[in-house]
Amino acid sequence: MKRELTFTALLLGIAISVVFGAANAYLGLKVGLTISASIPAAVISMGVLRFVLRRDSILENNMVQTIGSAGESLVAGAVFTMPALYLWAQEGVCIPPGFVELTLISLAGGILGVLLMVPLRKPLIVDQDAVLVYPEGRACADVLQAGEKGARHASVVFLGVVVAAVVKIATDLLKWVPAVVSIPFRRLRGELGLESSAALVGVGYIVGPKVSTLVFSGSFFGWMVLIPLFCAFSDNAAAIYSQGGAVAVWKEYVRFVGAGAIAAGGLFSLVKSVPLFARTFRDSLKRGGDSHGDIPFKFIACGVAAIIVFIACVPAVPVGIGGALLMALFGFFFAAVSARMVGLVGSSNNPISGMTIATLVVSSFVLKTCGAAGAAGMTASIAIGSVVCIVAALAGDTAQDLKTGHIVGATPWKQQLGELAGAIAAAFTVAGVLYLLHKAWGFGSDQLSAPQATLMKSIVEGMMGGEMSWGLLALGAGIATVLEICRVPVMACALGIYLPVRINSTIFIGGMLRLLSDAKRPHLSRPGTLFSAGLVAGEGLCGILLALLAVMG
Repeated sequence: MKRELTFTALLLGIAISVVFGAANAYLGLKVGLTISASIPAAVISMGVLRFVLRRDSILENNMVQTIGSAGESLVAGAVFTMPALYLWAQEGVCIPPGFVELTLISLAGGILGVLLMVPLRKPLIVDQDAVLVYPEGRACADVLQAGEKGARHASVVFLGVVVAAVVKIATDLLKWVPAVVSIPFRRLRGELGLESSAALVGVGYIVGPKVSTLVFSGSFFGWMVLIPLFCAFSDNAAAIYSQGGAVAVWKEYVRFVGAGAIAAGGLFSLVKSVPLFARTFRDSLKRGGDSHGDIPFKFIACGVAAIIVFIACVPAVPVGIGGALLMALFGFFFAAVSARMVGLVGSSNNPISGMTIATLVVSSFVLKTCGAAGAAGMTASIAIGSVVCIVAALAGDTAQDLKTGHIVGATPWKQQLGELAGAIAAAFTVAGVLYLLHKAWGFGSDQLSAPQATLMKSIVEGMMGGEMSWGLLALGAGIATVLEICRVPVMACALGIYLPVRINSTIFIGGMLRLLSDAKRPHLSRPGTLFSAGLVAGEGLCGILLALLAVMG
């Protein structure tokens, strides 16, 4: 019998979960995007287990990547929402969130995300094996099955880590290389730019030429079309440009257009997912209580009930029993949508932002109607949104990992326990990472703009009766509608409008490198992807080290 859920796999998986979780926290706060850690975790696992410890078990390798990838998914959900609490604290709206509060929210979302996915495994992964492809899950299985090449591939990941760390130190610590290069077009009143970031090049390579081109197209439209138009037809915008340049106009006008486009694009994705959810729910009901190798259903039901009571009773999550039930309801719905969506189009196209936006809109409305207004209502809404965002992210990741396990012959309940272990480990570290990064640079700064969390914060404020640029949001929603009618992927373009052009230009370069690699040397695509994953991890970890140095003075 082959080794699977071993103490070695648990330790190595938790270490990878924490490392890639921390790197993804930095990346998510910097550019609003995260990457999957499944394949890098699998490669590193093979390098350590097979070639260092001389242990030969594909199931043990699979367990390590299962545990390791859970951390980056939980962190992705956390950094898209929780920094809003820090942003409000900076404005004097509430007190800064504590370690206990952030950890409990992360734990609730992480455990709930894994548990809610368990009943969906058989109807989605086993019964629809030929329909739902789960591209990342199949790719990870391919890597595991080609394990004899693991040592060489693992060295590629570590090389990427070293290269990214060197670039990060040269730009941010030693200042040998300018961090940002800007090219203003003063007559047109537009601007283009480039950021010296190895991680962004890696992100562009990983997401590929199509997504990176769409993101850059959104930025080009925002900075070379919208900014000049605002300056031409608005005296206020022209005055802002004369004082602060194109960046000031983008902050005052264009990013709200991008926020409206993201919100509309997310809701479009959500509406299109309703039939998928209906089919998934129907299939899960047909399944009944049979476990099919999963954690028994009675334990799942008891676990979900315990999390609901836990959320309702813990003061650090100020939502009460009504908010806890709302979390569970949204969580189950979006876990099903997320698990099926990643099976169809992959994790990169999972509309987590749209799900979170919908959750925040409904929860803010319900809380306000029930009299929970002001700071208490806003923080409660973000707590609900955080849990649901983490649930959706974990459900998608768990689905991909269970697909990998289904292909290589893993034991489902052992994998599900591994997912829980990785999520719990990441939940206990995410609060420290957020605190460290905020202490060093502050969320909302040029270093860590926290774009997704800033968007979520604005939505909650608008729903709770605060000031919102509704006209600009409506303009963004209109642009998203036109893109949807023209069958252009909305979320990528909207994210391009919302993020600074210097970020998306560098991502575009990475996408073009992938295009050249696939055209001339397609056999290098997978090593290139692993090297790019190393770039992301290296810059993220080096960024956290620099944050630690900054905090220490």
